[in-house]
This record gives sequence, C-alpha cells and structure tokens, in this order.
Amino acid sequence: MTSSPSDPTLERHFKGHRETVTSVDFSCNMKQIATGSMDSCVMIWNMKPQMRAYRFDGHKDAVMSVQFSPSGHLVASASRDKTVRLWVPSMKAESTAFRAHTATVRSVNFSGDGQSLVTASNDKTIKVWTVHRQKFLFSLSQHINWVRCAKFSPDDRLIVSSSDDKTIKLWDKNSRECIHSFYEHAGYANHVDFHPSGTCIAAASTDNTVKVWDIRSHKMLQHYQVHSGVVNSLSFHPAGNFLITASSDSTVKILDLVEGKLLYTLHGHQGPVTCVAFSRTGEYFASGGSDEQVMVWKSNCAEDSDGVRLQHKTTSSLQALPASSTAHPSFYSHPSALRSQASEPSDQFNGQDSHTQSGSHSGSHSRATHSQTNRHLSTSTTSTHQTQTQGLSQHSPHVQAQSQASDGGVPPGLASTLEHIIGQLDILTQTVSILEQRLTLTEDKLKECLENQMEIGLQLQRREEA
Repeated sequence: MTSSPSDPTLERHFKGHRETVTSVDFSCNMKQIATGSMDSCVMIWNMKPQMRAYRFDGHKDAVMSVQFSPSGHLVASASRDKTVRLWVPSMKAESTAFRAHTATVRSVNFSGDGQSLVTASNDKTIKVWTVHRQKFLFSLSQHINWVRCAKFSPDDRLIVSSSDDKTIKLWDKNSRECIHSFYEHAGYANHVDFHPSGTCIAAASTDNTVKVWDIRSHKMLQHYQVHSGVVNSLSFHPAGNFLITASSDSTVKILDLVEGKLLYTLHGHQGPVTCVAFSRTGEYFASGGSDEQVMVWKSNCAEDSDGVRLQHKTTSSLQALPASSTAHPSFYSHPSALRSQASEPSDQFNGQDSHTQSGSHSGSHSRATHSQTNRHLSTSTTSTHQTQTQGLSQHSPHVQAQSQASDGGVPPGLASTLEHIIGQLDILTQTVSILEQRLTLTEDKLKECLENQMEIGLQLQRREEA
C-alpha cells in the first residue's frame, strides 16, 4: 500500500558541503537549488539526477544566506567576510562582489521585481541596494544589536527585520521610517518572513516558538510551541495555508495555518536543521543542516486530507486563521508515522573538481510524523506506514511503501480535558505577554522622563554657572 498523497516524501539527497548548510533556495523554474555553507562555498544543485552540481568559491568566510533572483538568472550570497556576491548560476561561476557592511552580512533578499536587494548585518544596520551596479540606496539603523534577517514584503512596499535586540521591526521602504516594533521577551527571532498575502509576518525564535503577527492590527494571530529546540528558519507555502519550520531539535515541522495545528514532523537530519524553504510553486521544499546534508522533499501540499484543493480555501488573507492558536500536538493528537531509510552511498566532494555529483546520504534516517486533530481520537487507532527506500540509484530514486496498523490512542474525555487546560494556559500566556509589553512601555517612558529631567537639571546648572 502506497503512502497517502498528503504524506511528504524525501525525493533527493545532496552531499557536497563540508560544514553546516546555512541557507537554501529554489530557482523559479525548479531546475536548480542554491545553498550556502559555513565552508565559505555557494553550491548550485541540479534537480535532474544526471546533471552535476556546481561549487562556487569566492567568499573568504562563511556564507550566511543565499537567494535566487525572481528571474532565476542570478544568485545573491551574503557572507561573514562582509561582502555580498552576485553569481550567474552556471558552470563558469561568474560573479561580482561588493563590500556591503562593516561586519558579517547575515541575510540577503531580492525585491519582488528583482531590481533591489536588502541586506542585514551584525553592524546593526539594514541596507538597500540596486541589483544593477550594486548602488547603495539607503540604510535603516534603529536596531541596537545584530540584525539577523531582513525581507521585502510581496508588494515591495515594506521591509521586515529581526534582531538580537529582541525586536522585529516593520519599515516603510519609501519613507524609510520604522512603522512598528514587535517585541520578543524570551528570546530573539533568527528568521522572519512575510505571508504571501502580505498581511502578516512569521518569526522563528530562539525561545523554541513560532509566532504569526498581523501587521495591520499588530496582534499576535498564532503562537506555536511545537519544537523542543531553537527555531532557525521558516518558509510559507506560496498558497499561504502552510508553514514549514526548521529547528535545532533536528526536526522539520509542517504547520497548518488555517486549522492552527501541527501536521507533520520530519526526521531526517542528524543534528540541528538550520534552513528550510518551499519551492516557488510549493510542490517541493528543501532543508539543510549541521550534518552538511541538503534534503529535497515533495511536499504533497497541493491537496489537503479531504482532497480539497488549497486554492478553494481562503488564502488571500489570514483572517481565516484562528486567533492566538497554540498547538500542542502531544495533547491534541496522536501521530501516525511515515518512515523511510535511504541506503544509497553518498558522493563525497572532491576538492580538486569544480562541481560535485548529487547522491543520497548513506544510512540516513528520515521519517515524517503525521498529526491528526483531536476529533479523530475517538477511533483509538494509530496507523503506521513504514516506507523502505529500495533499489536506489544515483540517478533515479525509487520508493516503495508498506503499511501496518497498531492499536493505541488517548481516551476522548482526557483529550477534551487537556485541550481545555491548554486553552486556559494559552490565555494566561497571552495575558502575561501583554502585561510584559505594557511594563516595557512604562519602563521606557519612565527612563525617558528621567533622562529629560537630568537634561533639564544640567541646563539649569549651566545657566547658574554662566
């Protein structure tokens, strides 16, 4: 019995980087994947198995971020060597470099029209550049600590940034003003991005949570506590209904934003998962980790569990999202597991060659855990699919599936009680968060008043001395 159409499946497995993979992105035509790594290299992987990958050497230190231009004709990379490079993703590896910041460049992002770049840096600034001639346009500099990430909104009118100063700032690109600051209290956001509708943002935080905010009302829409480690990266499905997250707990998770629940937990990487990204169509997503691996998954998100096409749902706005939903899969659901083991020998990168062949990691252990909602708990049945990867070749991975069922479950009464308790805890958490924000604002105002009083005192003292 083959796995359900809604189960994500591991399609390709690339091995070539020598250190942690820091960033991953798909080209618009899905033919190539770009990755950056702490090994100072940018690699371009071809989705066709018979085509070799390209390794681009040029940066003098770790590559922190990579992204394809909207047209796919360029790849931008940001590095710890304080530069940004623009590459032509072909065998010639032509590139131009410019010194973008006075410290590590953490992220680089193309505008939707492909004409501009926004960069974020440890020098506490965000800068915007033209792609043509890499001309500096302007700088945004209200953060007071390292800026981890900066992204353009889908309509290019806004920029969102996240910083170690525990704020996420929303900027108007035309006026260059900060129009709102979202405050993180327990940690800072490693990664932040706009929903495809442009109406909300999501943040991957060091406090192990994922938060979704409405940028118009400035209210938190959803708060997911599904990871047991730092959340390093996230990516919205282009239809807007799903969000994938990558965490130091070694998992990738798929969240259903309309239902406000955890759908899948993917186990494949050995160690922290550092980056994740959907393809432009949402048909695939890729993940990279400290195990130096790049995994490409078929998302199977084109249909939901009832076979209803996503585009038939309300995806233009996140108003369909449940307000402040906290997902607790261990209470709300019981999982069924999809396991697959890739057994193909990996191709080790030859430092003398300018490109490398793609292959599956030897003995890698990959599995996806599918969480059903609590309305299914009354069946008291967990179905387990074990998928064994057989007959894998370097050019045509083939997956065959077997299934087996096992009894187990949670009594409906207990599930309902736990759900109610968690709902009350969620309300309490939100209340505390609001009180913390008010306290912070009060403290800021008090500090401002004290500074003004000191300034007035000094002015009076100068006048008396004069």
